[in-house]
Amino acid sequence: MTTTVTPHEMDRTVLCVSARPDEMLTKFLAACGWHVAHAKTTALAERTIERDNIKVGLIELPENCSSQYLSALEACMRRVETNWVAQVAPGQSDNELVSRFILDYCFDFVTRPCLNERLIFALGHAHGLSNLRKTRIAPEPSMGRHEMVGQCEAMLQLYRHIDKCAVTDAPVFVAGESGTGKELTARAIHVRSPRSAQAFVAINCAAIPPTLLQAELFGHERGAFTGAVQRKTGRIESAHQGTLFLDEIGDMPHECQAVLLRFLQEGTIERLGGTSEIKVDVRVISATHVDLDKAVEDGRFRSDLYHRLCVLRLVEPPLRERGGDIKLLANYALSMYRQDGARKIRGFSSDAVVAMSNYGWPGNVRELINCVRRAVVMSEGRFITAADLGLPQSVNAPPVTLAEIRSRAEKDAIEQALQRHGYKLSEAAADLGVSRATLYRLMHANRINQDGTSARSSDAAAPQDGEGSERGLPSLTASTHIEPEHGMRAGSVRRA
Repeated sequence: MTTTVTPHEMDRTVLCVSARPDEMLTKFLAACGWHVAHAKTTALAERTIERDNIKVGLIELPENCSSQYLSALEACMRRVETNWVAQVAPGQSDNELVSRFILDYCFDFVTRPCLNERLIFALGHAHGLSNLRKTRIAPEPSMGRHEMVGQCEAMLQLYRHIDKCAVTDAPVFVAGESGTGKELTARAIHVRSPRSAQAFVAINCAAIPPTLLQAELFGHERGAFTGAVQRKTGRIESAHQGTLFLDEIGDMPHECQAVLLRFLQEGTIERLGGTSEIKVDVRVISATHVDLDKAVEDGRFRSDLYHRLCVLRLVEPPLRERGGDIKLLANYALSMYRQDGARKIRGFSSDAVVAMSNYGWPGNVRELINCVRRAVVMSEGRFITAADLGLPQSVNAPPVTLAEIRSRAEKDAIEQALQRHGYKLSEAAADLGVSRATLYRLMHANRINQDGTSARSSDAAAPQDGEGSERGLPSLTASTHIEPEHGMRAGSVRRA
């Protein structure tokens, strides 16, 4: 059960997450000036936090706290900015799982019973920290953070990683499919780095012929080769004290990789035809759509160079995995190119939105922006349709009910638990958080044999010898006699 919070109470609100709300604790906190909201589950806690913007949470860890319960709590706490204080039983913090959970996700912890000044101090300190964060950190814009558009969890994680990479000089490798925005990520790191006032120099290693790439990177002296009529400063030297972005590094010729490796190791370059070494201070960011691990394995890319470049690794999510960002990006592209069309485009039709959501986008963001720009010019109506975008219209698939989805998920979970525990019912049941009797009933209902095979092809085996019964379920040992039901053999599950 959750409590609705009025605006003037939000500032001193603590969300208590507990399976059984403690009335004495509620009265104590209320007497100390706190408004208390309750949530019995992590799902209710998430909804309450999102609705009321609560910044302080008090979470009660049960004495028999399992790893599955802690995982559910971590999933909730990872997505919100609430400062959490944990309530633990005496000695519970000595448990390795609990202590790791507190260190990773909680601002502080108190030991029950905790109706005292220690609890009020911890909550007050957490509340003060949330106020500092509110005043010092500007709210994130809904679009355009790091000059990128996206609000899905994968993009939010990428933004956090960009901020972390910006404060160090370590080489960064950006992996991702073509069109996902790898150069935008590289520029975002540079702009937020101490080198932002210096040059950002980009070079596409796949766009320059192998015979010219080395001269392009390192420069050359006059007369170094035919046509070299004057000295030329290379891209690396041009990026001195700034950032060098090596795009499509996976396509760099093997002979150039050795020379680049030497530069990364020594921090010096030598122009082609030159005899003196030049000291260069450069932050290197590289990117490619090529699977570099596979390229190293196949011998197409040097492993020592790979480890030099891939100190910090960022991964650009493909557009097809970004959910609601697809519509967000489409609207952004429409706002950029709306004036290109002869007609005033009002937006996207419903079939266009569905088609964009169902399309695989092999060209990712680049392909989406080009599709929208083309549709703005070619559209003959007020709304852009799926046909204007050139996308296939979605095929109506047969509907799937929630009951079917739940049944399929339940069956998959049971089969995976049995496999993890060598098809031992007691251990699998404990992993799933149910009794052995309940697991046996669910296996029967889902037609799963004890060895993980389908009951359509064979009968389900009885529980292993020596395993005790639970909730009246007899242990099916060799000495146990069970009268067969209609259509069943003793010790078996009814056929499909």
